Amino acid sequence: MPNKKSKRWERLKYKYKLSVINETSFDEVWSFRLSQLHVLMFLSALGVVVVVLTILLVAFTGLREFIPGYPDGNMRQMIIVNAIRVDSLEQEVLKRDRYMEALQMVMYGGDTTAFQELKKDSLRMGYDSLQFQLSETENTFRAEIEEQERFNLGVGLENQSDNDYYHFFPPVEGIIVQNLNESERHYGTDIVAKANAKVAAVMDGVVVFTDWTVKTGYVIQIQHANDFLSVYKHNSTLLKKQGDYVRAGEVIAIVGNTGEETTGPHLHFELWRAGNPLNPEDFIQFK
Repeated sequence: MPNKKSKRWERLKYKYKLSVINETSFDEVWSFRLSQLHVLMFLSALGVVVVVLTILLVAFTGLREFIPGYPDGNMRQMIIVNAIRVDSLEQEVLKRDRYMEALQMVMYGGDTTAFQELKKDSLRMGYDSLQFQLSETENTFRAEIEEQERFNLGVGLENQSDNDYYHFFPPVEGIIVQNLNESERHYGTDIVAKANAKVAAVMDGVVVFTDWTVKTGYVIQIQHANDFLSVYKHNSTLLKKQGDYVRAGEVIAIVGNTGEETTGPHLHFELWRAGNPLNPEDFIQFK
């Protein structure tokens, strides 16, 4: 005997006739044959279509903002802005790391192993003061520079604090429009110059930083002897790369108008010594 499942399946396939009859003449106007299986298939297909249309309506119209937990337009805009800010912060951190590595290369003659060892020793002893020692490479480098500068007559301006004489080459010819003001965190001198004017190194030294920053555009920094550091900002083009040795008066960049903190073609020049800002106008006579 057939089981109950087979009987149910056969019952689903039974066909029924749906007829429309004229009440006056009893003629059959329209008829339609269907089974329970056809009705179930039709309802299933209709349900799938309704679900798909609902998903499309929610996904591609403004109705999706009414769904709990779904971000609205303002929230999505904030997410994009925060993502851009995080990316900018990562870039600034990478630039800072490269700058510190460049300083380590200059101080230790290209070998940063000594820096890591000194750092571990200082942490182990419980203090963070590092006793820097000159490497053999730096001693050789200093000896070569001293030999080259042995008969150099380019001395001029006197530093009254230690009675040493230093000659600073003017970085660019122009007009000073803003002076050094430490209270406003303006640690240099702004000099308006002609478009595409040449920017020169103020002293002999080694380029320790060349890169782009959002606020100051193309920047180049040169480490000089006796703890002097010169900084040149808002350049349009940099002509030297990190690690290059430059002479006083040698062209290193072109005056520009790059970065957010600028209102026209000019050079922002800073002069530092041992981590302290100096007034460039005390050492250099600008035109």
